[in-house]
Amino acid sequence: MNTNYTTPYQFRQDVRNTLWTKPTTGVIDAFVQANVVILPKSYAEDFEVYCNLNSKPCPILEVLQAGDYNTQTIASDADIRTDVPLYRIYHNGKLSSETTDILKEWRDDLVTFFLGCSFSFEYALQESGIQVKHQTLGKNVPMYVTTIQTTSSETFYGPMVVSMRPIPEHQIEQCIDITTPFTNNHGSPIHVGSPHEIGITNINQPDYGDSVPIEPGEVPVFWACGVTPQAVALLAKPELMITHSPGHMFVTDMLL
Repeated sequence: MNTNYTTPYQFRQDVRNTLWTKPTTGVIDAFVQANVVILPKSYAEDFEVYCNLNSKPCPILEVLQAGDYNTQTIASDADIRTDVPLYRIYHNGKLSSETTDILKEWRDDLVTFFLGCSFSFEYALQESGIQVKHQTLGKNVPMYVTTIQTTSSETFYGPMVVSMRPIPEHQIEQCIDITTPFTNNHGSPIHVGSPHEIGITNINQPDYGDSVPIEPGEVPVFWACGVTPQAVALLAKPELMITHSPGHMFVTDMLL
């Protein structure tokens, strides 16, 4: 994707001013993007345990202190209340609303988690000549709830969510080699091939994001996805959970 952004700071300023509310795939090359999960402090310790037990879908990049809304290490001059293009707000496991800022929802007991995102390695795939089809089509990446169960903590449990990219069969090995080192951004795929083997009954109807066609000669390749906590929230039912809307990531200052 070709955008006019040259720095993450410039992009975050436009997000803050609601000039960008779309998905962030390909928005600025070579910088790490992050999933966002915000929880009351009473849930935060156990959620961190959950992430450490499930580092493939939930690789932690940074955790803020309760009440802090400015990042300390992954970005400068960033405000988590305004710098995500679109947020989701869950109450007791139910999606209540989507919004472009969470200034009214902010509380002093909220703890923010930043988790790595596979959008981060798409630039590396493209640089190696592997097409990222959802970008080419101007779509969000398709994401699916699977029958793969995550490892439970005391409060949090549930299925893994995956993202899917169609990859030409002759490039699959190269694709795996490229993405494997990106362990903070989900790393290697968790499944290659038949979606039915991981509980996906209709590849053309993703649970999140947009449908992307799989052409003859292409194989669906699946990566663990940081939307997993949103699927988990539906079961764990924390009294409040705020997340990014799937595909609408926080763009960090971290280079790949």
